Amino acid sequence: MNLSLLVIVPLITVILLLFSRERNTIRWLSLAGTTAQLLLSFVLLALYWKQRAAGNTAPMLFGYRHTWFSALNIEYHVGVDGISVAMILLTALVMIGAVLVSWEIQPMRKEFFILLLLLSAGAYGFFISLDLFTLFFFLEISVIPKFLLIGVWGSDAPSEGPNAKPRATREYAAMKLALMLMGGSALVFLGLLILYYHSGSGDLHHFDMMAFAQNHPDAAIQRLFFPFLFTGFGVFTALFPFHTWVPDGHSSAPTAASMFLAGISMKLGGYGCLRTVLFLAPAAAGEYSPYIIVLATIAIVYGAFATMMQKDLKYINAYSSVSHCGFILLGIGMGTRTAINGAVLQMVSHGLMTALFFAAIGMIYQRTHTRLVGKLGGLLKIMPFIATIFVIAGLCSLGLPGLSGFVAEITVFMGSWERPGAAYHLATILACASIVITAVYILRATGQTIMGRVNDPHYNGLTDATWNERLAGVLLVAGIVVIGVAPFWLNELINK
Repeated sequence: MNLSLLVIVPLITVILLLFSRERNTIRWLSLAGTTAQLLLSFVLLALYWKQRAAGNTAPMLFGYRHTWFSALNIEYHVGVDGISVAMILLTALVMIGAVLVSWEIQPMRKEFFILLLLLSAGAYGFFISLDLFTLFFFLEISVIPKFLLIGVWGSDAPSEGPNAKPRATREYAAMKLALMLMGGSALVFLGLLILYYHSGSGDLHHFDMMAFAQNHPDAAIQRLFFPFLFTGFGVFTALFPFHTWVPDGHSSAPTAASMFLAGISMKLGGYGCLRTVLFLAPAAAGEYSPYIIVLATIAIVYGAFATMMQKDLKYINAYSSVSHCGFILLGIGMGTRTAINGAVLQMVSHGLMTALFFAAIGMIYQRTHTRLVGKLGGLLKIMPFIATIFVIAGLCSLGLPGLSGFVAEITVFMGSWERPGAAYHLATILACASIVITAVYILRATGQTIMGRVNDPHYNGLTDATWNERLAGVLLVAGIVVIGVAPFWLNELINK
């Protein structure tokens, strides 16, 4: 299979959108483009399984290499393994859901969908890249569109009192997100430069990830570039204390952008930590792992307690994302095979769960014009479908058995406990204890929002989800349930 199609299809869709003017044409073209992405991801999954079943044990499949800039030995080099395929499937599901929930987006509908599709092209390119410069190139593509989506189509985070100022304006949130992510990108680039100039011999430097994997840099070099790469990618995945862009960015973004930010963008950081840090610097990863585990544990516990204090549904989901992404970093820091599998499972599970949560919150806000828990209530009687997917997302977040969140978190816990040492067992216990806190804020938010009496009589005339919103919800719920009920296929995929 030609992996470049994953990048080409969104770009072709963007070109077609540039020449489209009718509202329905723009919407259906965007949906067709994301549907093609989803079909391509399933074809890739089938072909990947076929190759592995036939006995192909190559580290990366469907590889393609083309010299991009010969003077610096930069190549367009792509290929996938099981982890890459899992991330591509996640991206395709979230993207089609994001387009469906944005069916009535205004104003500048064309420009909105163009930026959203550019984000997907950057994500696909990132997940298939085997040249470190190409990987960085696609990482950068995913930053500027986020700034525009929040700055133009976003909203101010509502105040929590009649005379209070907004918690964050959309301009502030967009600027903060862009600056922090660009700062993370700068750290990544510094780390890549260190790798580049310590590669090869003489003037034969390279960015070839597979060459680095086969011949790891010296331990001293690993210690040098590891902090830059891990911290840089960590900013994308809410590494404490560089997580502060997450609440404001998510809360001010339009629904589709929130779905991409939490569902895919934060996974770029986790994937980058795995692929370019743990994969290329195993010696340094072992030395730095105690620091990673401490920061991950703080993020898990702090994120859970911070979420309990929130009254805005988007802030609840945003702070809980800080906590849940801590599980990804905990699994990476522990470094056992089971913990790393759990980290990847958590990336996929959290991507689907948080995208569904933001989709449901967006549907509620579109109808009630509020995200404050205290002003909602009794929505199950008025909009049963939206209330149902809201509850499913919440139950997945707190780790209910039968949903993907339980599978991912229990795998991280089991893998973390495998690492010997009292300090590591303590970190595992603290991470496990956060589940109780998660249950408190999820059940409280769900009870006040969905159950009980209708607080505002005007809500009685509101409508339930439209066909496009139902389709988006069903697709994301299907992914959560399939992984929760039958996780073996995804776990096997990760290990192949």
